[in-house]
Amino acid sequence: MLAAFLFLHIVLMVFWLGGDLGVFYSSRYVIDPSLTPAARLTALKIMSGLDLGPKICLILFLPSGLTLISLDAHGGSLFGIHLLPWWLLVPLWIGALVWVRLMYVDHHTPGQHPLVRRIDRLIRIAVITGMAATGVYTLIATHPFGVDTNPKWLGGKVLLYSLAIAAGLGIRRTLRPFGAAFSKIMAGGTDDATEAVLKQSVNGCLPYVWAIWLSVLLAGLLGVAKPLANL
Repeated sequence: MLAAFLFLHIVLMVFWLGGDLGVFYSSRYVIDPSLTPAARLTALKIMSGLDLGPKICLILFLPSGLTLISLDAHGGSLFGIHLLPWWLLVPLWIGALVWVRLMYVDHHTPGQHPLVRRIDRLIRIAVITGMAATGVYTLIATHPFGVDTNPKWLGGKVLLYSLAIAAGLGIRRTLRPFGAAFSKIMAGGTDDATEAVLKQSVNGCLPYVWAIWLSVLLAGLLGVAKPLANL
């Protein structure tokens, strides 16, 4: 069971990065003014379809990681951390799947369900706050949660996860002008100013995208190397 969830955790990280790379590549065609509106719309559909994968992986990364900790505490030997009782896993996964459903609705019907997006945003803020606080505590405490294996690596990984979610919120904010500009282009009303708004909204996301990539890669490295851990 432990090996299965470890495999799932790795697969989620791979699909998260791979999907994000696809989103980045297809976005270059969305903002290319030399293409026809039909070609740019096709590129946007590809980008949106690819973007669903990383969004799912981001959400499931949390329960899969906590499941690894719980399974380890009941017979595994990966982390030496005994924090999460196994009976909390069921509501944890149910909550994660509900979150996936909210994200899915918002993804496929953008702007049509403002309450869904608001709830999703509040969940993300709560997770960012909780994970950041946990990560900082794990880094600065001598024996965090009574653990004596020096899990500083885990604190760093948790902080990186919260950073990735925060970067995702930054992308949402930066993309706010995108919809109106792209709709105008599809209606045949393109001009230099509209193209500039479209390009700026997409390219403005790049620092957040790079932050996500770096966070996921470093989190994976910490999970493998576990620096300073006393296991």
